[in-house]
Amino acid sequence: MEQFEEEEEQQPSDQSDLLTGSQDQVEDEEKPSQGQEGNSGDEWDTDLETDSATDQKQSQSRAELYLQACQRTGSVPVSSFLRNLGDTNLNLNHYGVGPLGTKALAIVLQTDNTITNLELEENSLGPEGTRYLTEMLQTNITIQSLNLSNNQLGQEGAYTISKMLSENYYVKSLKLSGNYFDDVAAKYFADALKGDYVIKELDLSHNMFSFTGGQHLGHMLAANVGIEVLNLSWNPLRLGGAMAVSAGLKVNSTLKQLDVSWNAFGQMEAESLGQALKNNRTLVLLDLSGNHVDDQAVTLLCQGLITNDTLGTLKLSQNPLTNIGALTLLKTVKNNMKSALEEIDISTVFVNEEFVELLEEARQKRPALDVRHSAMSYVTRNLSALQILRKFLSERNESIMDFFEALDKEGTTNVSTSDFRKAVKAANIPLDQQQLEWLLRKFDKNCTSTIMYSLLSCRRNRG
Repeated sequence: MEQFEEEEEQQPSDQSDLLTGSQDQVEDEEKPSQGQEGNSGDEWDTDLETDSATDQKQSQSRAELYLQACQRTGSVPVSSFLRNLGDTNLNLNHYGVGPLGTKALAIVLQTDNTITNLELEENSLGPEGTRYLTEMLQTNITIQSLNLSNNQLGQEGAYTISKMLSENYYVKSLKLSGNYFDDVAAKYFADALKGDYVIKELDLSHNMFSFTGGQHLGHMLAANVGIEVLNLSWNPLRLGGAMAVSAGLKVNSTLKQLDVSWNAFGQMEAESLGQALKNNRTLVLLDLSGNHVDDQAVTLLCQGLITNDTLGTLKLSQNPLTNIGALTLLKTVKNNMKSALEEIDISTVFVNEEFVELLEEARQKRPALDVRHSAMSYVTRNLSALQILRKFLSERNESIMDFFEALDKEGTTNVSTSDFRKAVKAANIPLDQQQLEWLLRKFDKNCTSTIMYSLLSCRRNRG
């Protein structure tokens, strides 16, 4: 706590103070030379026009106001803004707006009542441009969605935004991906969002939150009563930081989607998530792609999936999972009759025939279940063997059970694997050697060289 207080003391205590120093410099640059036509620039006593100056400009069109603002700030007008006047969505991503260009936009937007979504990703805004935007948001009550991703905001920008969040009543979606936010910045955001109910969607991906940053965000999750979508992907969250996020999720009552893909969640972190899923009743999507989740970690995660009845989507691609972990996961979901899971992404896991058969069995009771997985071509070929056998026999008006009974001369309900192999070849059933061996392993699971066909599930296919 003492460390944070020292860090905070280095930050300006009043946002208006932050603007004063840079404003004088901008004014000097904006003043026209003697003899140049136009206003003297003395009227620009504050960073953003207010009161009588604003009233005068409200009578002008937004285009005129914007062009004047660009002229006085020395910034180049963005043609896309002029072409899309009147649209509720203002997308200026990747336009190189810069701090002064942002100031010109802020002058126009402070009294705008049309734009609801403002996109300013990758525009080199820096902390200065962020200050202009947050000052604008003190009067603008229309903008509900703001994208400031990839703008090199750093700690100073995080501090400015956190102050805005403390007084925010209108912005519901905030994207801040890729802004070099560290653990100190995480505390700024956490302190501002504890108890907040306005922000519904928050993107903090591609930043640098680690141990203490994760702890701050976890404490925020435990107290926040508004966020529904949280993106923490591509951060080095692990150990205590990751487990703190899980602890926050455990008691959170509003979060619906959590993206922690491409972090460093392993066995301990997966176990903490499993414990969170035992209690959480709001999360519907969990993205763990690109972590360190192996077969043991999935087993620990499944401790929560055994009883969870709200999670609908689970993403686990790009993890060191094998068919063993995939089977554990599928069996857990299949056995939980109240499970809401309908979409599971393990698309980078190569599964075997047992998994595919179990999935088909699960889908008979839950047709909506979609499990994305990978399989080698031989797995698909082997799985077709049983269908080939059935089709061949049906053309002779026989069932698989009839085929076995014909081989069982003494009526013991047992047939040796060698007799079955010889009979298949003698009947010219179109199975290759690999398919035939797979069928034998399927019928003789205990490798006793004997097929107890009376116990086979294929009994229901008789006649």
